[in-house]
Amino acid sequence: MKRLFVPLCGLAVAAAVSGAAPLRAQEAPALALPDLNFTPSPQAAEDFDKYFYFHRAETDFATAYADLQECDGYARGLSFRTVGGPVPYPYAGTLAGALGGAIGSALADAVWGSAERRRLRRVNMRTCMGFKGYRIYGLPKSIWEQFNFEEGNAHIEEGRRQQLLQLQARAASGPAPQVGEITQ
Repeated sequence: MKRLFVPLCGLAVAAAVSGAAPLRAQEAPALALPDLNFTPSPQAAEDFDKYFYFHRAETDFATAYADLQECDGYARGLSFRTVGGPVPYPYAGTLAGALGGAIGSALADAVWGSAERRRLRRVNMRTCMGFKGYRIYGLPKSIWEQFNFEEGNAHIEEGRRQQLLQLQARAASGPAPQVGEITQ
């Protein structure tokens, strides 16, 4: 596995690039993709910035899978650090103060850092796949969860990650979506 450093959204991002060959286009039909047809609702549309998938006309499965793997490499393992300040209590210079600060920082990262890492992943995936000419289509969360994942404080096992990327490639190279296009 090679590591590349790629500037994306003004940040240098370390991307792991797998040497594994992408699946062949004829392997795509074996993947059971959920039904992507839905009736748009105002509530679902409010979350299209979080729950979406990509599609590009006349793209085969192998190309879509390779594109998703590349963009996932740029978007995985992002770091976010909350800006810390001095501990606001009189024990700042003691072991108890240091321990309290560490616990407070861990709690702040669990609350705000996780959400920010998920947001940055979405931004990077949209930027990368948009650069490659894919259009973005929103989905209700219930459909999106069937073939996508989020990384905040959780780690996605590599085999599961590749399986979900293959399902996303199936959607990206499949029939043209009828609803939910995001134009911004």
